[in-house]
Amino acid sequence: MDCLQDWPEPIVRVQSLSDSGATAIPDRYIKPPSDRPSSAPCANLGIPVIDLASLASGGTADCAAVVQAVSDACRDWGFFQVVNHGVDLALMRRMREVWRGFFHLPMEVKQAYANSPKTYEGYGSRLGIEKGAILDWGDYYFLHVLPPSLKSHDKWPALPPPLREITDEYSQELIKLCERVMKVLSSGLGLDENFLQKAFGGDDVGVCMRVNFYPKCPQPDLTLGLSSHSDPGGITVLLADDRVKGLQVRRGDGWVTVRPIADAFIINVGDQIQVLSNATYRSVEHRVVVNSDSERISFAFFYNPKSDLSIGPAPILVTPDRPALYQPMTFDEYRLYIRKKGPRGKSQVESLKAI
Repeated sequence: MDCLQDWPEPIVRVQSLSDSGATAIPDRYIKPPSDRPSSAPCANLGIPVIDLASLASGGTADCAAVVQAVSDACRDWGFFQVVNHGVDLALMRRMREVWRGFFHLPMEVKQAYANSPKTYEGYGSRLGIEKGAILDWGDYYFLHVLPPSLKSHDKWPALPPPLREITDEYSQELIKLCERVMKVLSSGLGLDENFLQKAFGGDDVGVCMRVNFYPKCPQPDLTLGLSSHSDPGGITVLLADDRVKGLQVRRGDGWVTVRPIADAFIINVGDQIQVLSNATYRSVEHRVVVNSDSERISFAFFYNPKSDLSIGPAPILVTPDRPALYQPMTFDEYRLYIRKKGPRGKSQVESLKAI
C-alpha cells in the first residue's frame, strides 16, 4: 500500500471555504454538467419504509412479512428505511449533537486528527489520491470499530468530552441491528438465516463509520457533497440529518431524493452483498447534494466482511441458468479501488464480472 502513503496535494477543509464567505466555489469542486444535481430528478418517488418492530426485541428473522419486504426492497431499490428498529432514540440524538459539536471546534483542534489515505482514519476532506481530481463539497471523520485490533480510542476525537463514550454505545447498538438485518437478508435469499453472517467471517467482521459534514455551499447547483457511487462493503446503516435532506438514490436515469423519516435509519446493500447474492440483491448508486442555507451531518455505519476473506457468489445461488457473475476477491483488495480513485459510480463492481 505504499502508493497510499499521502495525499497528492495539500488538503483544504471545505468548512474553511464555506466559513470564508466566498460567493463562488473553487474550480476544483465544479462538476461536469452531466454530474450536477439539477439533472433529471425523479419526483413523487420514495424508497420503501419497513417496520422492524417484530425483530427489534432480538427475535429470529422468522417474520415472513418483514423478510419479504426487505427482500423486495433489496432486489428493486437496494435501499430502504427502517422504523421501530430497537436503537435508543435518545442515543441517536446524542450522536448528532456531540459530533456536530466536534465539527464546530476550532480548526487547530480538528487538524490534530488529520487523516492520510493509508487508512483514511481521522479527519478528512477527500476520497481518492488522483492529483487534480474534481473534489466533493464535504469533510468527514472516519473511524474503526471492529476488529478490535484496528479500533483505537486515541484516534477518535477527545472533544467534546462525551464523544468517545457515546460513539462506543451507538456502535454496539448498530452492530446488533446489523446482525438482525443480516439474518433477514439471508432468509430473503432462501438461505439459512446465518448464511451471510458466516460468509462475512462470523464474529470476525469489519465495522467502521464515516461521520459526514457538509457545510453550506454558495453554489450548490455546481457541485456534490459526495459523488455518485455504490458502497464497496456489506451493508450500510445511515443516520441522516434530522433537518436537512441531501441523499439521492439512482432510479433508472434519474435521482430520487430520500425524505428521511424521524428516528429512522436508511439501510442500503453494498457491493459485497451484491456479489454474494450473485446480483439478486443490488447495490445501487447514490450521491449527496448540498445547499446554500444549511449545513448537514450524517453517519454512515459500514458492516463489512472480514477483510482477508475471499468473497464470491454463494455456490447455492449459482445454477446453470444463472452462472457466477463475479470473480472472487478479498475486501482488502476490493476497497483499494475507491481509496485510490474515489467514488466512481458502479464501475468497481462491474469490473469484477466474470468474462
